Amino acid sequence: MANMTDGLQWRKAAASNGTGACVELASPEAGVILLRDSKDPQGAVLTFTRTEIAAFLDGAKAGEFDEFGH
Repeated sequence: MANMTDGLQWRKAAASNGTGACVELASPEAGVILLRDSKDPQGAVLTFTRTEIAAFLDGAKAGEFDEFGH
């Protein structure tokens, strides 16, 4: 039985430092975004809507999560 994530184009940020401490995103269908830990590609996959991802990115760009990056 095939995994629902088989064959997807996973993307991670160009700023990724190569240590595997990154998340990757894929979109299997319109309006759906999948997120996984790049260190564990066979592990848990979280599902979000495009609206949810956009809200998170807007918050990140505005500095709302800066305290978690240090």
